[in-house]
Amino acid sequence: MNLLIALTFILGYAAIAFEQRLKINKSAVALLTGVICWTIYIVATPDKNLVTDQLYHHFGQIGSILFFILSAMTIVEIIDAHDGFQVINQKIKTRDKRKLLWIIAILSFFLSAVIDNLTTAIVMVSLLRKLIGDKHLRLLYVGIVIIAANAGGAWSPIGDVTTTMLWIGQQITPVNIIIKTFISCELNI
Repeated sequence: MNLLIALTFILGYAAIAFEQRLKINKSAVALLTGVICWTIYIVATPDKNLVTDQLYHHFGQIGSILFFILSAMTIVEIIDAHDGFQVINQKIKTRDKRKLLWIIAILSFFLSAVIDNLTTAIVMVSLLRKLIGDKHLRLLYVGIVIIAANAGGAWSPIGDVTTTMLWIGQQITPVNIIIKTFISCELNI
């Protein structure tokens, strides 16, 4: 069973890697590979209750991630519907690429400390679409947004899932995490 699942995974991974040559949608291949692997596991495992518990566990994790992403995207759409990005666009006057890069990085850094990294990335990418027309240049800025958002989320107890879980588990205090990590996180941008 394990060998068959591993072989299925390797074939699926290869199909995803060679998507351009095979002209097959990698999302469809990934879903099909997952279904086939789970089917092999279900058929080969005698304890169906164990399989049911494992499926519930994994679907619960996937569902919580999807719910989180949908919530983050809803926040972005609400901001956009009420011209929230227009306010930021009007405040950013510079067209100098270096200054704009620093403004975007600093904004991403502090925004991710207040909202999570993923939502910050979605908000900032939406903002960049309105500020920068050149796709290649916009992708470079998106890279900086991701780095700055991850650095900014790490020093705040609510900016990153890991620090939030540590705070809820009473393994860190908000003041302590800010004092001990702010400077090192700031140096990352």
